[in-house]
Amino acid sequence: MMDVIKLLKEDHKKVKKMLKELEATSESEAGKRTKLFAEIERELKLHELVEEEIVYPAFREQSKLKDIVLEGYEEHHVVDLIMGEISAEPVTDETWAAKVKVMQENVEHHVEEEEEKMFPQARKLFEEEELERLGEQVEQRKRREQTQYPKAA
Repeated sequence: MMDVIKLLKEDHKKVKKMLKELEATSESEAGKRTKLFAEIERELKLHELVEEEIVYPAFREQSKLKDIVLEGYEEHHVVDLIMGEISAEPVTDETWAAKVKVMQENVEHHVEEEEEKMFPQARKLFEEEELERLGEQVEQRKRREQTQYPKAA
């Protein structure tokens, strides 16, 4: 069993790697762009789901984490808006890569906020057993959601 902070950091690392790979693609790699973006979108939606249903409500109960949790919800919202715009654009459109870059910057900012502010504070406020219990809930929820967010073909 892994604690929730370690699990979320693994998600962050995975998505950041995929975003860098996507950023390196060109307009001539439409198939690769489409597939990679679908994988990133899936990972981000699953990550947001478990944070918003399990992690953020638990963290928000701690007054010292309330403001950064509220900011996290809003950052998710902004990334969702950008992802929606990216999904509506052809991957060969000249604005597509620019929108991906903006999404990447927003995701990286969000990751930095969580890893440098939220997570260290949560480590101080929660017992290790609580973080492991949250980690187990996150793992179970992700397993249940695998069917709703199938891997890209």
